[in-house]
Parts: sequence; C-alpha cells; structure tokens
Amino acid sequence: MILWINGAFGSGKSSVAESIKEKVHTSFIYDPEQIGYFLWDNFPDELKRKNNFQHMTIWREFNYKILSYIYENYSGVIIVPMTIYNKKYYDEIIGNLLNDGVLVKHYILAASKKTIIERLVQRGSPENGWEAQHIDVCINAFNTDIADKKVLTDKKSIDEIAIEIISLSDVSI
Repeated sequence: MILWINGAFGSGKSSVAESIKEKVHTSFIYDPEQIGYFLWDNFPDELKRKNNFQHMTIWREFNYKILSYIYENYSGVIIVPMTIYNKKYYDEIIGNLLNDGVLVKHYILAASKKTIIERLVQRGSPENGWEAQHIDVCINAFNTDIADKKVLTDKKSIDEIAIEIISLSDVSI
C-alpha cells in the first residue's frame, strides 16, 4: 500500500510521515523531491523550468515508475510525503498508479492559512517565502481539483494525525 500524504507546503507532511514510519514497522518513506534534486543537479539551466521540478514531465514519469517498482517489490507500506496540487500532475502519478491497480490511500493535510504560515515560520521559512506564496493555490486545488480525504490538522499533534491516517488506512501497528 502507498500512503500519499499531500497538503500545502508547511502542513506537516514530512513530520507526519516520520511519525507513521515510527509506528508502522514495515514501512518506508519515499521522497519524490529527491528525484527533483537529482534532476536539478544534473540538468543544464536551460532545462530547468520555473524553479519547480514538478513541471518537468521526466520528474513525474520517474516518480510514477519508481513507485510502481517499489510497490511490486516491497511488501511494506510506502509513505510518500509530497505536495501535488496540479491535477494533471496528480493524474500522471497517483492516477496512473491507481489505474494500474496499485493500492494508494491519498490524504490531504488541511489547516488554516494562519496555521500553515505559523508552521512555516517555526521551521525557519520566511513568512512571505515561496511556500507561503503557494498556500492559497494549494488550498484552492484541494477544495476543487484534488478533493480526496482531508485530515484536519489545526489543533492536532503530529502523532494524533499519524494515528488518524493509520486508522483510516487499516494499517497494523
């Protein structure tokens, strides 16, 4: 099973993924951003698009193929903490996995804009930085284009959120 933890930048995806991994001993965290960093490190500047590797078709193709491979060859739970708010990109990765019969449980960590900005600042990001500038776009996309199961996080601890996702997914601890 793949547990995809989505949400606006700063919503707590990585922290929740780590908490789930601690609780589900047969689990693994796969970070799609690492493919983006690899592409950034190995592509000429002319091939980089708008400082967002998600806009690169090859990034989406690699992640779809890698997740397919891991799913076919790993018996544990694959935890993917990654913001994807573009419906086309969602379809190219998560949609294709689902079409292939891969069991993907997709959750959106939802919080108020105020809470998300507070979390970003706590982790050292600027209040008006790139992540904060994309909060409204993410919230809108998660209310319209990608409206999967939302987990409200405003007044919950990381562990409470992780336990809720584990419970919703029928995963054994």
